[in-house]
Amino acid sequence: MNFIIYDLSFMVLFLVFIGFFLYKKGENLKKEGSLILYKTKWGIKLINHVGSKYKKTIKFLSYISIGLGYILMTSMLYLVGKVIYIYIAYPEVVRSIKVPPIMPLVPYFTELPGIKGMFPTFYFVVFILAIIVVATIHEFSHGIFMKRYNIKIKSTGFAFFKYFPAFLGAFVEQDEKDMKSKSNFSQMAVLSAGTFANVLTAIFFFIIMGLFFSLSFAPSGLIFDDYAYDVVGIESITMVNGVALTNTTFEKISNLINEEGLNKIQTEDNNYVSTKEFLDIQGEIYNYTFLYYDSPAINSGLKGAITNINGVQITSLEVFQDELSKYSAGDNITIETFVEENTNSYEIELGENPNEEGSGYLGVGFRDTARSGAMGKIVDFISSFKKSNIYYEDKFEAAWFFYNLFWWIALINLLVALFNMLPVGGLDGGRFFYLTILGLTKSKVKAEKTFKFVTQFFLFLLFLLMVLWVISFF
Repeated sequence: MNFIIYDLSFMVLFLVFIGFFLYKKGENLKKEGSLILYKTKWGIKLINHVGSKYKKTIKFLSYISIGLGYILMTSMLYLVGKVIYIYIAYPEVVRSIKVPPIMPLVPYFTELPGIKGMFPTFYFVVFILAIIVVATIHEFSHGIFMKRYNIKIKSTGFAFFKYFPAFLGAFVEQDEKDMKSKSNFSQMAVLSAGTFANVLTAIFFFIIMGLFFSLSFAPSGLIFDDYAYDVVGIESITMVNGVALTNTTFEKISNLINEEGLNKIQTEDNNYVSTKEFLDIQGEIYNYTFLYYDSPAINSGLKGAITNINGVQITSLEVFQDELSKYSAGDNITIETFVEENTNSYEIELGENPNEEGSGYLGVGFRDTARSGAMGKIVDFISSFKKSNIYYEDKFEAAWFFYNLFWWIALINLLVALFNMLPVGGLDGGRFFYLTILGLTKSKVKAEKTFKFVTQFFLFLLFLLMVLWVISFF
């Protein structure tokens, strides 16, 4: 909480500073639509030096950059198509997420309902540092390739949204006539250079993040997602809270469930428990429902990351399972957990494993935390240094801040590379696509018509996604 106060204070000071800076530098400002451009000559000497000195290397990299541009464009087309398919075919999934398909990366968006817990916290200072890195490297790379292909650079600078100057980016302004006079290959190399640099930067910070994580964190506990539960046939339930049932229906069960606490539910073979909230969420599915096992974990109110069992430190699921296998049903164990900066101790008598007679049973559950979809796999890959269900203890106070910063820089670089290669007007991918069609058809008229159609089509798809998202709630 203290860091959030510092972060919000920094945001206020930053906005004041940017406002004062723009006021004092009015002679260098230019308004273009919703943007305010601050034009300078910063970085041009460095751009000219690199672009002139490494011409052969840049020419070689141009082939890779253009090829990567096509891969990113194809990937983005696939992602958009996949998202539209999910929104049409699975409206119940969309309804459960509750997050609009177009979500801007703004500070603290990770705290919104439906998103919280999916990503690391996105502080304002992380947002600013990540945007500066992403935008500067993107535009600097454009500039280097411009110099290599002798395209005149008019200015460099920073861009701000007119009504909220905290949203900043960098730009390199080329001479448009000079740019259009070059070959298609030269223009496409320049256009794809920014996304190429973003991908390389994402890889670089991914490596940095892995090294940093291995040095700054240690596995110190096991996080369980829920208590163990089972799929139970409604008709097999014979008793709820001591009341016998015949011809059992889900409605009869619901009428006997208490609002608070655990409810005892029996079948012919097993004992179960459930809360009213859990039962209402699960509901009845083809005459079945989900119930918690009547286990020591849920009955003792076990919560938090399990850090040790009888003094043995738990650092992984394997260590947890191996330690628990040493005990039998009826044995008493001491479990320590860590939750919200507090250490809790539980004296627990192990129950009997419902699937293995005689062995000790605690009754904690572990869900599959892998995210679905292409974007989910990207997020999982970037987060792969953190094993699922493991609680990590940081070795110094600011470790999580730096880890999250590297994480967001890697992800945003990758997202910018993908988004920027959409074949839509106003993005590098738009003109990249136009030049591709021009090269295939040798006709400016056909290229312009195709480019306009594709741009309008994608804008329609984005609108369609928003409509489908709204419809999913009705």
